[in-house]
Amino acid sequence: MTCKFAEMPDEKGYFGEYGGQIIPPELVKIMNDINDAYEKVRQTDAFKSELALLNADYTGRPSPVYYASRLSEKVGGARIFFKREDLNHTGAHKINHCLGEALLAKHMGKTKVLAETGAGQHGVALATACALVDIECEIHMGQIDIEKEHPNVTKMKILGCKLVPVSRGTQTLKDAVDSAFEEYLKDPANYFYAIGSVVGPHPFPRMVRDFQSIVGHEARAQFLQKEGRLPDIITACVGGGSNAIGLFTAFLNDEEVKLVGVEPAGKGLDTAEHAATLTKGTKGALHGFECYNLQDEEGNPLPVYSIASGLDYPGVGPQHCYLKDIKRVEYETADDKECLDAFMALSRLEGIIPALESAHAIAYAMRIAATLPKEKSILVNLSGRGDKDADFVARKLKL
Repeated sequence: MTCKFAEMPDEKGYFGEYGGQIIPPELVKIMNDINDAYEKVRQTDAFKSELALLNADYTGRPSPVYYASRLSEKVGGARIFFKREDLNHTGAHKINHCLGEALLAKHMGKTKVLAETGAGQHGVALATACALVDIECEIHMGQIDIEKEHPNVTKMKILGCKLVPVSRGTQTLKDAVDSAFEEYLKDPANYFYAIGSVVGPHPFPRMVRDFQSIVGHEARAQFLQKEGRLPDIITACVGGGSNAIGLFTAFLNDEEVKLVGVEPAGKGLDTAEHAATLTKGTKGALHGFECYNLQDEEGNPLPVYSIASGLDYPGVGPQHCYLKDIKRVEYETADDKECLDAFMALSRLEGIIPALESAHAIAYAMRIAATLPKEKSILVNLSGRGDKDADFVARKLKL
């Protein structure tokens, strides 16, 4: 990577004007301790070797790149490929950073790992990683998401984590973050808050990005080996933004590759029921960092909505904000109907049931592929599988 991106974030955790540590002074030291521990441990051969071994033999990396021939033929136009993060242990990309965070917490001597979860994939992955390294785990989850994502709730309980239902506010991801952070503040010296995306105060946007960048580095090498060239377009869904930044990082300096993040338009951008932060948001502070967010005139977060529980967050990772401003990444949207159509198309044509989150990126890929010639290629980050969503979709579509 050239200096343009390699030096991001700066020493204070900023990507341009986004990021930082908008937190009480007593927490700044805690965050800096985490950053110092991360800087120290990530350089050691022991940590790198342990993480590499777990990625290979536990997670099942590298995940394959798959050419979706039937979907491509049905849509017409450009060929569509998938980076199969749905095949990872626990069923999504979340395990990539959860293993790293759990190992770091153990290294720091923390007694409990705390986190929020929306769709439950981060919760399952973190509960899995904590069981593996033998550290207590507590997950906060909105009551609406608990009812919607019951399979993941059951998995978390089986894995031994303490699940805390959050019934205040919108009862979804934003409120789960608030609840988990309040618990964390009770004993930040002994607890570790394992943030589930590239959001929050420094060093988490950088640290989660680093752990997730394995997705893009693998995909770049795999695509070159398969096709002898890079894809024309790469795309991923964006809520907080971890799976997207994981894929984009290795391609940032490949100017010939178009990078597209896809946000949830929900029930329409002309309604209040969406979570298209980069499309409709404005700059402000949220959960300890500066980013684009959906907020009222007083700077308070607005209620947000997405059919995909993992995308209903009113903010977005600071690096995404920076990449939008410099126009290196384009941000598009897909609404609920497009998402469900893409979910069913991939299931029926390729025998792959995707997560509703990932289906937003699939919807964009199908839409744009139809406008392009057959020699063009699109690589989609299939960030998770849809086991967690199958019953919900079946009820929604009356299958």
